[in-house]
Amino acid sequence: MESQLGEGASVGVDGTRLEELAPEPLLTRDYETRPSLVYERLRQRHGPVAPVDLLGVPAWLVLGYRESLQVLQDDRGWPKGLENWRARTDGEVPADWPLGPSLEVNHVLIQGGPGYGSLRTAWDAALKPFQDPGRPQAKRLKAAVTAYADELITLVGQGGGTGVADLSAQFSRPLPLMVASHLLGFPGSQGDDALMDMWRVLDAGPDAEPALERLLATLAELAAVKLEKPGDDFPSHLLAANPGLSLDDLARELFMLLGMVSDHVGILISNTVVEVISGDGGGVRASLSAGMIRETMNRVVMRKPPLVNFVPRFAAEDTPLGNYTIRAGDPVWVSAAAAHADPLFADHVASGSTISTRAHLSWGAGPRQCPARELASTVAAVGVGRLFERFSDLELALPADQLPWRSSPFMRGLRSLPVRYELVPGTAPGRAPALPPAPEPEAAGPVLPDQSARQRSSLWRYLTGLIRGGR
Repeated sequence: MESQLGEGASVGVDGTRLEELAPEPLLTRDYETRPSLVYERLRQRHGPVAPVDLLGVPAWLVLGYRESLQVLQDDRGWPKGLENWRARTDGEVPADWPLGPSLEVNHVLIQGGPGYGSLRTAWDAALKPFQDPGRPQAKRLKAAVTAYADELITLVGQGGGTGVADLSAQFSRPLPLMVASHLLGFPGSQGDDALMDMWRVLDAGPDAEPALERLLATLAELAAVKLEKPGDDFPSHLLAANPGLSLDDLARELFMLLGMVSDHVGILISNTVVEVISGDGGGVRASLSAGMIRETMNRVVMRKPPLVNFVPRFAAEDTPLGNYTIRAGDPVWVSAAAAHADPLFADHVASGSTISTRAHLSWGAGPRQCPARELASTVAAVGVGRLFERFSDLELALPADQLPWRSSPFMRGLRSLPVRYELVPGTAPGRAPALPPAPEPEAAGPVLPDQSARQRSSLWRYLTGLIRGGR
């Protein structure tokens, strides 16, 4: 491997400080437009692990599939938890670092230390009713996702039986928000403003910090309601599984659920739609009709995972990784997108001989694999399925290679997904969708808001404005 690397590749094997390697900035214009080229350039220069600069903060980026598994599967050797970050402890991370707001919220995705085990156990217990297809909560959730998808498609149809729409803004992004409201038990559409703030935090823009403050305040208010009057929703189940959670603790966990469901699922829906409607010879459409939506999603996340870089882990001690020695306390970011493109892995996937598409790292790996992966996959699969049941024709309004992408330090998705559409014949624009049945009183949970609540919803006003603006 050493002979294939550029000059200076051996630097760091003897424990040279990360800061002394002059890491190159990762989040550049090149990364925004063609991240695969950036990963390949780093791989050629450094091998499977590369020093990078993340908005002024040095870190290690793991590019190799084997090395990614080594880190993800070893929670002791590569723990999470910002308390393990040497530079942060030494005051070397700027107070106004743009990624700070997302990483400072100490929820289950970020947390390290002895408290993680009980918290993860509570998460698994709280999600089980919504992820076990035999449970009534999971059945109601699936019915709600179908109804929300139909609401959004019906709203698109108000612009006409045929036309042009942005399926990202009008379907892929709002659908998971509506599902998140259902899971969290927000009354009516009350949580729309908070959920839209979630996007601002994940995009790590200049308004991320005030958005985070507003969002956590709203979630703390919701947590207080659930503590006083539990329901059949995720916050109430999490409190039942871990009664010791404070209101602030619960608010942070709800923040994590929002982030995973809203952005990850929205991107997965859009990317799957592009895969289907730009697929070769209709084969992908045929697989959908045969009930193979999830297999299509597996192919999508292999090539374009929504979560491109995981939150950091930290070396517990000086440890060789790739061509470098990672010093204790150094931040290590595993890149699922780069790992999937690792020739040592991708070549096997292409051959179809030894590695299934389910070997992807989109949901992580090891003991800290995403606890909500089944729920998120269900929401995405149902959403994609409804699109292709309600629309008889969907075509990209731009060539696939001209679709605009947005990249954050964590996620990568489409800024917009312009399509030309045609509704299934006989589908009347504006037809009210069939709503899921209301839960029984003893299983009271969130229900879909009525139309007057929709009219007061900031999200619904935004979506209605898109229809009017496109006329």
